[in-house]
Amino acid sequence: MWSNFHSHSKYCDGKGELGEYVSAARKNKLFSVGFSSHAPVPFDCKWCMNADKLHSYLQEIDQLSKLNPDLEICKGLEVDFIPARVSPFQFKDVLDYTIGSIHFVDQFPDGRPWEIDNTQAVFEDGLREIFSSKAKDAIRRYFELTREMIYGAAPDIVGHIDKIKMQNIGEKYFSENDAWYRDEVLRTVKLIADANLIIEVNTRGIYQKKTTVPYPSPWILDKILEKKIRITMSSDAHHPDDIINQFPQTAALLGKLGFRHLAAFTDGAWKQIPFNENGFLR
Repeated sequence: MWSNFHSHSKYCDGKGELGEYVSAARKNKLFSVGFSSHAPVPFDCKWCMNADKLHSYLQEIDQLSKLNPDLEICKGLEVDFIPARVSPFQFKDVLDYTIGSIHFVDQFPDGRPWEIDNTQAVFEDGLREIFSSKAKDAIRRYFELTREMIYGAAPDIVGHIDKIKMQNIGEKYFSENDAWYRDEVLRTVKLIADANLIIEVNTRGIYQKKTTVPYPSPWILDKILEKKIRITMSSDAHHPDDIINQFPQTAALLGKLGFRHLAAFTDGAWKQIPFNENGFLR
């Protein structure tokens, strides 16, 4: 028995109707499932929800919840944080929870926001045009924005905290053992602990073969456990078939590291529930 609070449907860049995710949740014995389409942003974005679809999205989730009273169905959005443009605070009043994520770091000279998880070519364009090819400066800015979000527009869940490592195949730009990188991560983790937020353990990089470990990396998870920060496990599914992709393997890793509880939204609140590699113990 599992839960998953990070999924993307046809309302944004995912595949599948919301109802198909509900069917997948039942098939895979989830007791709680949350929808988290990419929230609207105030500029053209092909993978974000159009603002005029938000009402329909929320209505459909409510309808599915009424039709499936034995399955907890939660309303969420994955909201980008872009200073003075968009933040999790804008949507929290109509949702059960928000996931706050950094996909954009500053902007190109022509005003286009730079997507740090786009193609390698787009990533390199941003490094060159915005940061004068100084990867360390760009990565530091990524974590600085994450901390700014936590401090000024805190979501319920901090999404894929170290996602920028997806561009670092073969340690092209940095080593996770570099002192400056570890300092950025640890400063961010400390702020999350101080704010009592939840950190997402995201399996998408593994099944997409962009990483060999989840977001965040095991050494970061050690620090998260040390600081007693709550975690929730998600697949960041963009297709119903991926709703628990890599869950048993990642749960086994978490257990080996020493985690004994996962946070799940149930009965209107985030609760700590024991788990093992086969799911929740409830």
